[in-house]
This record gives sequence, C-alpha cells and structure tokens, in this order.
Amino acid sequence: MAAKRGRQTVRGMFQSLGVIMVAAGVMYLFIPHDEDAEPVKAKDYRVELVTAQRAAPYPVLAPEGLGADWKATVVSYKREQGNAWQLGFLSPDTQYVSVNQSTTEPKKFVPKVTHSAKNTGRTQTVAGQEWQRWEGPKYDALVRTEDGATTVVTGTASFDTLAEMAAALRSKQA
Repeated sequence: MAAKRGRQTVRGMFQSLGVIMVAAGVMYLFIPHDEDAEPVKAKDYRVELVTAQRAAPYPVLAPEGLGADWKATVVSYKREQGNAWQLGFLSPDTQYVSVNQSTTEPKKFVPKVTHSAKNTGRTQTVAGQEWQRWEGPKYDALVRTEDGATTVVTGTASFDTLAEMAAALRSKQA
C-alpha cells in the first residue's frame, strides 16, 4: 500500500508540473513582449529646465551639443531640498550620467548624490575649469562649487564620459 501511495505522489507531482508548464507557455504567448523595442524612452526635459532656471538661485546647467544617442531619463527640481536640480542621461555606451546641482552644503550633498563617493584630492581640468575628482563604490564624480551652488557630474560612466558631459554644460537664464 505504501509503495502505491508513493507512486501516486510522484505521478501527482508530474501532473502538477505539466499544468504549470502549459500555463507558463500560454502566458508567454499572450503577454506582449518585443525584443526589438527601445528599452529606454528619452524624456523631454525642456519645460522642467525652464522652470528650474526661473526658480533656482543659481545658474542651472544643462548640456548642449551632445549627440542624439544621449538619452535623458531623469529630470527633477526640488526647491524644498536645497534647490536640487537633477538631470540624468543614458550615455551612448549605456552608462548612467547625471548632472546634480544644489545649494545644500557640499559635504552633505556630494556623498548623497554619488552614493558615498570620496574626494580623491585630485582635480581634472574640463573645458578650462577645474573639477574635483571623487571615486566611489557605485558612482564616480566630477565636482565643482561656484555661484552659490555645487555641481556634481556623476554616474557609472568613465571619467572621460563624465568630462564629456561636464564640458557640454551651459546655463541659459529663462
């Protein structure tokens, strides 16, 4: 009797597995999926940029002249959080690059947006301006403080790509 019950348990397990496989196959067929679809949709940040330029007490920066293969993915301005401006991009080599600005104390702001990067004590000249180099476990960054705000160009990209973004930054008052 015990051997028969054991066979029934094994048979029931295989029947259940068969039902699950059929259900998974049906879901795969009827749930839309497109492997050729663009994985990241670019955001148009012009309206938020003009709003931030009007509201911020410092010159808000955004890139000009980057190729069409740079895709804006994140944009925000938060007055209540130290007039924080963030504009994030996916670079042509699919690395994240973000421009962050704020009037918050640099010692608090920079580690927050770089996910705990540390100042290396080295600098890098980009488009005639000197930037501090920060390195971290998640993001590296180029940091510069002027006009009452700290600007951080950070992300998973290489320092060369971060410098490309930093060199493209311009300010136009709204």
